[in-house]
Amino acid sequence: MSLSLTSAVRLPTGYDMPVLGLGVYQNDDCGPACLAALKHGYRHIDSARLYNNEAEVGKAVRESGVPRNEIFITSKVMHHEHGYESTLRAIDNSLERFGFDYLDLYLIHSPLSGKAKRLEAWKALVDAKKAGKLRTIGVSNYNIKHIEEIREAGLEMPDVNQVELHPFCQQKPIVEYCEKNNVIVQAYCPLVRGKFDNPVLQKIAKNYSKDVAQVLVRWSLQRGFVPLPKSSKRERVVSNADVFDFVISAEDMSEIDGLDRGKDGAISWNPVDAD
Repeated sequence: MSLSLTSAVRLPTGYDMPVLGLGVYQNDDCGPACLAALKHGYRHIDSARLYNNEAEVGKAVRESGVPRNEIFITSKVMHHEHGYESTLRAIDNSLERFGFDYLDLYLIHSPLSGKAKRLEAWKALVDAKKAGKLRTIGVSNYNIKHIEEIREAGLEMPDVNQVELHPFCQQKPIVEYCEKNNVIVQAYCPLVRGKFDNPVLQKIAKNYSKDVAQVLVRWSLQRGFVPLPKSSKRERVVSNADVFDFVISAEDMSEIDGLDRGKDGAISWNPVDAD
């Protein structure tokens, strides 16, 4: 089946998550980008408490005229708010900021709080899901051991793990584990923060009459990830989604796969090795 901007992946919870989302990290005034994305057909926006723009995302959703139930909204709780009661308060505060009565996906933003705190936070997400405040729950920046401790505690497994993912940092062991355990992989920093000077990527982009950003998004989609490209510019928001009219060949995919530098290729904080 060919992909389109309306394509979605079915989550274990039974809800559908669009295969491409708009990232709004470091974009306090993200309203124009959100409105441009929704007007162009995006139905997935990825925010977080750390980003300080939950209210702006909520306002843009209301102004867009697109029904709330047609848009997949994510937020995340940062490690300094972990703990059971503090995480429940964070969830309620997120809902208040957005102006929504539920969120489609809520993630533990990182494992940096330590095992005890992050397990308390996970229990809070499980209970908030049971209460109808969250439809789907997951984690971010989690390595295999962090997810396994959830299993070992006898708790339900996360449905999503959002990690830094692009050709230079492919996190292969984490991805393989998630695929084997029915955990959907979301890719943040899919555009390598605009570092488009790699000659392999430039050559392949030229082959398809696309730009490097579009090749990076398409590579992520063909690898089965859910990429979250970020831009504050309307024209880039639109062009980043112009990736459904071509398919990267197996040979070119293999050449891009060969760019992996493991953890040395990370361009973000990538705290997957936290204790």
